Amino acid sequence: MAIPMVTFNNGNKFPILGLGTLAATTDECKNAVRAALDAGYRHIDTAYAYGNEADIGEVLQEYMKAGKLKRSDFFVTTKLWLTYHQPDRVLECLNLSLSKLKLDYVDLFLMHTPCAFEETGNGFIPLRADGKPAFLNLPPEETWTKGMEKAVKLGKAKNIGVSNFTCDQIDRIFKVATIKPVTNQVECHAYFNQANMHRFCQQRGIFITSYGSLGSPGRAPAFKKDTDPVLMDDPVIKKLADKYKKSAGQILLRNLTQRNILVIPKSTNPARIKQNMEIFDFKLTDDEMKQIEGINTDYRLFFNDNFVGHPECPF
Repeated sequence: MAIPMVTFNNGNKFPILGLGTLAATTDECKNAVRAALDAGYRHIDTAYAYGNEADIGEVLQEYMKAGKLKRSDFFVTTKLWLTYHQPDRVLECLNLSLSKLKLDYVDLFLMHTPCAFEETGNGFIPLRADGKPAFLNLPPEETWTKGMEKAVKLGKAKNIGVSNFTCDQIDRIFKVATIKPVTNQVECHAYFNQANMHRFCQQRGIFITSYGSLGSPGRAPAFKKDTDPVLMDDPVIKKLADKYKKSAGQILLRNLTQRNILVIPKSTNPARIKQNMEIFDFKLTDDEMKQIEGINTDYRLFFNDNFVGHPECPF
């Protein structure tokens, strides 16, 4: 079954499901992308920060040269890193990503975070000489209007959006933007269902893209606590999985896509990648959607201490 498409506020179409690639590099990443493309995925989500754009680019070139795909057949998302928020550096970051991806344009270019940092050469999330974070007080709307929009005008990005932004930060962009964001990519799952953000974005014609859709069991140790709940073990989810003869992960992804939220589940397991796509042959009832809504506790699994104290900290 083909993956359904959504229509962005600019009229462009985009797959509702894609492959997340955070923390996947080298052969692991390449094999995951191959498995996804072979299964029928057409959207690959990456970022400058992930360090795997060259691996993804290699596979995409391999498939195009073999005649398996044309450039117009697939969609690639990448993201602006936080040391490139100065308007004159936005295209520098995007050009680096395009070079690694071996592409002339990306289908979606996101501001990875509203928080700008100065490039000090001291760490990937830079520190100053005194060991403090190298915060840069640069409003994201300035990066947007003077940098992100230019990427679209130059044909280097078909769509632009944001990630980890608050409602207030999006509103500030809306007040000055000539090209509106098409999506806000945020942590979103059944325990942190982003109901208020979802409502806010819908009113403005913006889609939410969910990361951590399955409760992110494979997230880095820095983001894990022993007391964190395990979403896929929730009794409501397991009961629905039994009813529909689906996995807990498939129930969670179906719930999000029925809310018209884009999903980018990350996996490097070919069988799991294929399974994550097999969610469009059943539909949860309104009552079942309400049951899943009822397990929300606004429990955030991703919290980045590096941003605490930044004037634009979204957490």
